[in-house]
Amino acid sequence: MSDPIHGLDELEAALALAAEEAREFLAGVDSDPVQPPGTAQALSGIERDLPEEGEGALAPLRELGELGREAGNRSAGPRFFHFVIGGATPAALGGDWLASALDQNAVARVASPLGTELEWIAVDWLRELFELPRGFGGVLTTGGTMANFVCLAAARDWCGERMGVSFSADGLAGVAQVPVLSSGHIHSSAVKSLGLLGVGRANVQRFAADGTGRLDLDALELALAELDGAPAILVANAGEVNAGDFDPIDAMADLAERHGAWLHVDGAFGLFARVSPRAASLAGGAERAHSVSADGHKWLNVPHDCGFAFLRDPAVLPRTFGEGAAYLPPIEGERPDFGYLGPEGSRRARAFAVWATLRAYGRRGYREMVERHLDLAQHLARRVDREHQLERLADVRLNIVCFRWHPDDAGEDELDDLNRRLGEALIADGRVFAGTTLYDGRVAFRPAIVNWRTREQDVDALVDVLLDLAAGLR
Repeated sequence: MSDPIHGLDELEAALALAAEEAREFLAGVDSDPVQPPGTAQALSGIERDLPEEGEGALAPLRELGELGREAGNRSAGPRFFHFVIGGATPAALGGDWLASALDQNAVARVASPLGTELEWIAVDWLRELFELPRGFGGVLTTGGTMANFVCLAAARDWCGERMGVSFSADGLAGVAQVPVLSSGHIHSSAVKSLGLLGVGRANVQRFAADGTGRLDLDALELALAELDGAPAILVANAGEVNAGDFDPIDAMADLAERHGAWLHVDGAFGLFARVSPRAASLAGGAERAHSVSADGHKWLNVPHDCGFAFLRDPAVLPRTFGEGAAYLPPIEGERPDFGYLGPEGSRRARAFAVWATLRAYGRRGYREMVERHLDLAQHLARRVDREHQLERLADVRLNIVCFRWHPDDAGEDELDDLNRRLGEALIADGRVFAGTTLYDGRVAFRPAIVNWRTREQDVDALVDVLLDLAAGLR
């Protein structure tokens, strides 16, 4: 087939085939290996040369469905504990399909009144879910990295205004560096964002009290005092990635107010602690921040990609991200177009999935899911504690359980290598996924529970598979 105009009559069949392939994939996602055993062979068989003549819509969709079954990682399933990745609730998945079918450009109301209105509603519902004060506003982004980028860009320009310059207009050349202060928990995505913003990765000062990265509050306060009121950015971390620990956000908010600094809270998954009264105190103080970021394809369980950036004063965003051209609508009013609130011009209607899942399950549904996951994390911790070959390395504050394999006959100098080998074996085995990390100088596992499908038997399976593989390694 040549020009796609000749394939108009394929559309209905293509949609039906895509739905059929998706149903077949999802039917096994609860029980399939997370990584199918034939992945390498399936990937090696993909045609690499650009075809001169196409085959129409149905042939590649069938091939894609087959590739998904043979090589698609079941990261949407209940036994994927690597990184911190949720799945997609039924409502979110349906909303995301409709986002593709309707193909709205949510850059401006004139481009998509529907996409724009649903984003305003979705952002406000998220604000309510996280119990942030009225007046907070923001924008949906591609994920946690870009949510951090949006918030830190606003922080950078806020600092510039206090230095009497416009970093967005004039750049950072010849201007004193903006100090960025955090704990050892600061996430790589925030550091990457600061590099992209010209503030500089090496300009981040980390104040850690120990090898886990926990904040040295006294050292932070001393550093702020030495700045003598100069503009600075504090980054507080709600849920670090190795053990789910939290910076003392309220104490950092006190320091930010006392020393005139911008407080940003990186709450990629930890902000969801505020959804449950059982865990809300962990992220207490986020409501006092200047900016807050979170990730949608983690605990909200919407498809990739989605994040949220919240600002106490959202009116600062158009000063950073506004643009002008003769064909673009003006920046005006209390609700400027979303294309002026973040880095993207063309914008997928991510609000469809966010709005749909919040409309479907509401505040109560998300509270119950978060609390079920808190219970599962505690169940996993107890299971680890019962196994004499496993050693838990940290308290379970939220949804991550940090532990390592510690055979009785192994010396301390052997354990890092043993755990690396076990981690490699777990990934290669594919039945359950959980990666290794370095926690307090020790190689460890750090499974994170955020998927709406995950049940008790799934976290038990992680321990069972690890012990099975460990027996083979010794």
